[in-house]
Amino acid sequence: MAYTNLRLTMKNEIKTIEPVSSVSMRLVKSEDLNHHGTLFAGRTAEWFVESGFIAATSILDPQHIVCLKLHGMQFTQPVKPGEIIQFKSKIVYTGKTSIFAHVKAKRQHIDEPFVQGFITFIHVDENTNSKPHYIEIKPVTEKDFHLYEEAKMLKSK
Repeated sequence: MAYTNLRLTMKNEIKTIEPVSSVSMRLVKSEDLNHHGTLFAGRTAEWFVESGFIAATSILDPQHIVCLKLHGMQFTQPVKPGEIIQFKSKIVYTGKTSIFAHVKAKRQHIDEPFVQGFITFIHVDENTNSKPHYIEIKPVTEKDFHLYEEAKMLKSK
């Protein structure tokens, strides 16, 4: 669903949608490494936020989205140069002005993620003041419901 369709059809009424996903891929190169020769956490954070942002732009105009908060990035394994990593992002919860993305990254052909976490984005006007987006996420699967509830708890902290 393109954000332009939502923007055109919503006039201060709530639009309920299912969780929205996106996938992006990255090749780990020498400039992405830390002093240990593994993927630098700062580069991972950049790609992590970018992936969540891409998912958010599938429902809202990118000109009106800013990152508010990373809710932790838990690393479980190092990543080596030459590996291809996949970021899967899903918009799992929305508040009045907030959009929560769950992001997990894994090596290509390996199911276990090496990092995952949540990001809060805010829908803003042209002066970067928060403004309502009128979108509500309705979980579909049990996993979606779990992520929805986890993001909802993060919002209340």
